Amino acid sequence: MTKKSKKKLSEKSKPAVEVSKKQKAKMPKAKLKAEDKLKAKGKGKSESKSDTKGSVVKLLVGTRKGAWILKSDGRRKDWSYSKPILFGCDINHFVANPYNQKIMIIAAKTGHLGPTVYRSSDGGKTFTEASKPPAFPKSDDPKAKAVERVFCITPGHETEPGVWYAGTSPAGLFRSEDNGDTWAPVSGFNDNPMNAKWTEFGATPDGQFLHSVSIDPRDENHMYLGISIGGVFETTDQGGTWHPLNKGVEADFLPDATAEYGHDPHCIIISPKNPDRLYQQNHCGFYTIERPGDRWERVGLKMPKQIGDIGFPVITHPDDDKKAWVFPMDGTSVWPRTSPEGKPAVYGTKNAGKSWTRLDKGMPKDSAWWTVYRQGMTNDTQPELGIYFGTSSGEIWGTRNEGDSWNCFARHLPKIQSLSVCER
Repeated sequence: MTKKSKKKLSEKSKPAVEVSKKQKAKMPKAKLKAEDKLKAKGKGKSESKSDTKGSVVKLLVGTRKGAWILKSDGRRKDWSYSKPILFGCDINHFVANPYNQKIMIIAAKTGHLGPTVYRSSDGGKTFTEASKPPAFPKSDDPKAKAVERVFCITPGHETEPGVWYAGTSPAGLFRSEDNGDTWAPVSGFNDNPMNAKWTEFGATPDGQFLHSVSIDPRDENHMYLGISIGGVFETTDQGGTWHPLNKGVEADFLPDATAEYGHDPHCIIISPKNPDRLYQQNHCGFYTIERPGDRWERVGLKMPKQIGDIGFPVITHPDDDKKAWVFPMDGTSVWPRTSPEGKPAVYGTKNAGKSWTRLDKGMPKDSAWWTVYRQGMTNDTQPELGIYFGTSSGEIWGTRNEGDSWNCFARHLPKIQSLSVCER
């Protein structure tokens, strides 16, 4: 793509002027003092933390009508975006391999041709369809499962760089060992004798699907998954056997609110800093758990009652398991799935949910009736952490100061269903 074909999305701010250490060493002391005084008054500001040049960040955007790649400059101020990828296709998830970021995988539904997976080995320049996409075994049984959409894509453990997992609708788990070209069912889950019981409580308005796969960075055999509706499940033998992990989670829509399974988790994540810490955004609130404990705690009750703790996404700081961010939505009786009262905000915690702060500086103060879906919020790993979210109205917002202020740097995209980071 030529430079002319790229659209620029800029904050239009001038770079700060900085005096180098070598220049300072040569400056007379009197001049140094004068410069320091200017800085103190704000007239000769050196480069701020958020202006510090870092790595280029790419945002992989999955929408209802195709995928895009947004690329930042080193300061994450100016962004350019690609031409549409798989234009017109329904993109549920778009992810890069963190160990080889030239490898990218897209979970797509291609109109009349149905659900499939596309893969790139050149950093998103070209994509080819998987030779064997995720699929349940063929059967003449009219009640047999058939994949309606591939919903989530998760890279495998660092020790298995070619491995990926896929979650589908209806709820199924699949594994690839060749960077997404061929996929096989994980029979330990799909054919588990309890599977029908785990998922017998029906589906959401969007169907039933397996939406979260979280792998313990210390052990490739230890994984968690989330099913809506079904609950959270854990394996310690890489999918051979599974057991529910739902104690403490409310389920007011079930005949037995204390049931072992049948819950409706919206998103499950594991802390990369402390893999014993997990967070769960659920239909019935926001929770955390610290293993080896087996009971979730509803820390979302500490959020303002007029806002509530219902939402779809959750992310956590890569270097601090006590820090997490959520995007609440209106979860009243009619479930409009919009920002409460049309006033969007991220809420952040620095102590694993004991207290929360509203983070909405720069966002609309009213009449913004959009939300963020479960795969629509992400973060980078830069020294000044960047957090990003895509909205149901096609906007992308970002912060370089952990949510203290926000900027909308992309607009007029189709409904955004997923957002993930690719760094180099």
